[in-house]
Order: sequence, then C-alpha cells, then structure tokens
Amino acid sequence: MNNLLRRIYSGYAGLLFALSFILIFPFILLCIWIPGCKKFGRKINRYWARVYFTLIFLPVKIINEANPKKGQPYIYLANHFSYLDIPMMGFIPGDVQFVGKASIRKAPLFGYYFKQLHIAVDRDRLKSRAETMKRSFEALDNGSGLVIFPEGGIYTKNPPEMVPFKNGAFKLSISKQIPIIPVTLSYNHLILPDDGKLLLNWRPAKMVLHKAILPTEEDTEDSLRQKCFEVIQSQLKSDEKILLNQG
Repeated sequence: MNNLLRRIYSGYAGLLFALSFILIFPFILLCIWIPGCKKFGRKINRYWARVYFTLIFLPVKIINEANPKKGQPYIYLANHFSYLDIPMMGFIPGDVQFVGKASIRKAPLFGYYFKQLHIAVDRDRLKSRAETMKRSFEALDNGSGLVIFPEGGIYTKNPPEMVPFKNGAFKLSISKQIPIIPVTLSYNHLILPDDGKLLLNWRPAKMVLHKAILPTEEDTEDSLRQKCFEVIQSQLKSDEKILLNQG
C-alpha cells in the first residue's frame, strides 16, 4: 500500500473509530449509571470492536484452541506491540475487564468509560498497584475474566520479540487458581506499527487463543510466567517464518 493510500485508509479508520465510539457512548453511559448493568456496557464494547474491524475492511483470522467454558473466568494474556491490540481483544468471548495503564483515563470520553468499566493501574504508585490487585480479585470473584498485556505496555524495540513479562497476572492466577489463556496477536505490529505515524497498512490480522494453562501445585510465578511467555513467543516466531517464506 503506497503512502497516499495509507493516509487515506488511516484517516478513514481514525474518523470511523471516533464517530462510532461517540455513537455508542450514550448507551455505555446508561450501563455505567444503572446499577448492576456495567457488564452490559462491556458487552456493547465487544460488539463495537467486532463491527469496527468489519467497517474498516480488516479481516481477523481467529484460531481458538482454548474453547473457554461459559461461566468460567480466565486471565487472557496477550503480546502488546500496537495500539490495534486493545480493540482486537474485543473478540475475546465472555465478560472481561481490561487491566490497563492509568494514563488512559486522560483520554476524552474513552478515559471515563475505561475507568468505570475496567481497571486502570499506575505502576509507579504502590497504592495504585495494591488497589489494582484488589479490583482484579473482585472481578474474578464476580465471574469476570481479565485481559492483561503482561509486558506492561508497548516496550519492545524489535517486534515480534517480546520484553519480559511482569508478575501481576501470575500472582493472580496462582492465588485464585484461575486458568490463563495466552493470546498471540501475530501481525498487528505490521498493520499499525508503533512508529509515531499512526498509519495503517492493510493486511489480514491473526489472533490465536492458545490452550488454557492451569497453575499446578509446583508452579511458581516465575515458572508460570515462563510457560506463557514461551507459548506466545513461539507462535510469533512461527508466524514470522510463514511471512518470510511467503516472500
């Protein structure tokens, strides 16, 4: 896709993102304000994400090896190379709460919605991290799953190589005996690179929900972290090899 087409396509996708969010925002507000309806606000969010990818003509190939059980909360862990990762996790089934950076709360409208329906963490403040763990425990106890980007943000300088995972998700998993589903987002760094330009490249996306990993009695945070890291990194390398072979 040449530069002019990229700009046109990116402008269309950005405008559509803003307009569609503004359109659904009043319905999300109602779900926030009506007691007991927040999960319906998150449901609207999931449908919005799926419709959005259709409207920007971006096909997402989903390989579901996990087949999550209805009513069972899971912790979904995904690599994070692109701003496209967050909306794509809207394809995750069931009610889930995102654990994200506190800075997202500064975004107009979106920040308010995120603060009310999901969990924001300021990793520089010990009190905030403790509150995040508390809210994460409550979410799991109430039957909601969690979506976590265990790298802590977009930090890698050499995708698809990940940076080491942080411990929070694995502490939660072991403490509550909640299975982890590793998720690989294979090509988002090629579709929307983290280069500051915010220009999209059109190409099909791919998302793999791997088999659930249930912590054993022998598992430590380190061993569980290593298992999940290897599953995702292996898939990323495999998909990169496929692209190289395609030329």
